[in-house]
Amino acid sequence: MDSITIFLILLSLGFVFGKFAESRHYRSIQAREELLIRLPTTSCKKPIGSHASIGHVQLVCGHVVISVDYFKQMLAGLRNFFGGTIQAYETLLDRARREAVLRMKESCPTADEILNLRIETSSISKGSSSDRVGSVEVLAYGTAIYYQSASPQLPSP
Repeated sequence: MDSITIFLILLSLGFVFGKFAESRHYRSIQAREELLIRLPTTSCKKPIGSHASIGHVQLVCGHVVISVDYFKQMLAGLRNFFGGTIQAYETLLDRARREAVLRMKESCPTADEILNLRIETSSISKGSSSDRVGSVEVLAYGTAIYYQSASPQLPSP
């Protein structure tokens, strides 16, 4: 009976601390998204903004690896058994994608636009079983566009 009680206490602690860490990460993501909202990012191949001359282009990327906690793995195992959507993994992938795009934007804060956004996702297995997900890696990359400044040129003497 003691082992079941200890298991339930540890499971409860894992759930509480996992939810706390996830909500803290979501708050951090939302605050940083508000700061970088002025930098448009699109999957289009052509600029959507100004038709000014392009002064510089640069490949930019951001990546993140986020681990799955044991509580989410246990819930996913139950969902695999009974069927249905695995919401625990959906929030994990949402956080990872948003974090990767934010890191990409933070790598070029003075860019005017980011074009051709692509997101790659891969799972990193843990242990000998290949169907278990240990963590998720997300890579976001695109082309940062810097327009030439429209400052007037002084006439040469």
